[in-house]
Amino acid sequence: MTDENKVETVGDGTVRDIAAELNIPVADLNDPYAVPALMPSSADKAIRSFEANDFAVPTRKQDDWRFTPVDRIAEFFDVFKPSGETTIEVSTIDGTELAADNVKLYQTKIDEAPSGTVSKPNDRVSAVEWQSGTTATVVELTGELTTPVLVKITGAGDELDALHLVIKADDKAHGDVIIEHTGHARLAEGVEITTGKDSHISTTFVQEWDKTSKHVGNHRIHVGEGASLRHSVVTLGGDVVRIRMDQDFGGPQGDLNMLGIYFVDPGQHIEHRTMVVHNHPECKSRVVYKGALDGKDAHSTWVGNALIEPTAPGTDSYELNRNLVLTPGAVADSEPNLEIENGNIVGAGHASSVGRFDDEELFYLQSRGIPETEARKLVVRGFFAELIEEIGIPSISEHLMTVIDRRLAKGESAAMAQVLEDK
Repeated sequence: MTDENKVETVGDGTVRDIAAELNIPVADLNDPYAVPALMPSSADKAIRSFEANDFAVPTRKQDDWRFTPVDRIAEFFDVFKPSGETTIEVSTIDGTELAADNVKLYQTKIDEAPSGTVSKPNDRVSAVEWQSGTTATVVELTGELTTPVLVKITGAGDELDALHLVIKADDKAHGDVIIEHTGHARLAEGVEITTGKDSHISTTFVQEWDKTSKHVGNHRIHVGEGASLRHSVVTLGGDVVRIRMDQDFGGPQGDLNMLGIYFVDPGQHIEHRTMVVHNHPECKSRVVYKGALDGKDAHSTWVGNALIEPTAPGTDSYELNRNLVLTPGAVADSEPNLEIENGNIVGAGHASSVGRFDDEELFYLQSRGIPETEARKLVVRGFFAELIEEIGIPSISEHLMTVIDRRLAKGESAAMAQVLEDK
């Protein structure tokens, strides 16, 4: 062996290049991006395709589906002919006419821009939705909207249906969009949201399906440079609802705020999955989801993922999930995940919890003369109140509080009936 050649001859006569074998990357403390992570991230490993058959048929053995009752949504795993029974109507929230200068509403073929421009499907059900559908409804926002836009999606049957919605905000646009889901449906839904540079947009998705409805949804989100997006999801009904949300940034100084509220009744499965990818400098994200579960076999799942790539210095990211179990027999799965490939960040963290009523809170309220049933309502209202107020649309906030009160009252009636039956 010589230093000049940096080779050596081993026992069998083979010449080995030591320099090549020992070429280990060395990090530069002044350039934390010179040596990116050697392990592939979840985003690197994830399949993205418009072809359903590029994805395996979901089973509980797959990580992305291990919490999901796949047997209850198996009809969404293969391409189908949509029934077309689901209706979509767009108006202002107060019933006035849409401002033509601020809102453009049109339909396009599903594979024509702006449809299909925000990433690609990321699991089999979202690819099936893409291949099953033929058209996309586009809501394009320009300038400053003074009145929120309301998109009403109504299910009207048991037949499988597919729906694709695109929300596109131009540069410097300001406005609110509410998407309401009601009725009875078995719906595969794809949503694409893209916000232009320096825009400020709020989107609120409300699921109030009939109790036997099934809904698999996929939201693909792109937040522009210097833009802010508040993305809220409220799920208050349906037999099985599974919504996956994947997001990235289009430039520095983007701001994403993802809020989630869910209330799960006996036998229902409500699942939300969020994926936030920090791929540009100085972006901020907050993910806060809260849920309440009431009754036997009520099941919720929240899986939160955040990825900070080497190209994203100055990232500020946090995700939180809280679950309140109101009665025995309910199950809440909560799994936060955080991948950091960059040491030059403002902060990153996550937290989750699953718990029942706080006995001290109930005791405090009851000690002041408030009956137990009313005390429980107050605790649950307080649990949700901050997020509901943050949605920022008074009529929606009031409606959600009314629905939650109604659900609590229904749960109390069911519990009392069970007690009488047990006697």
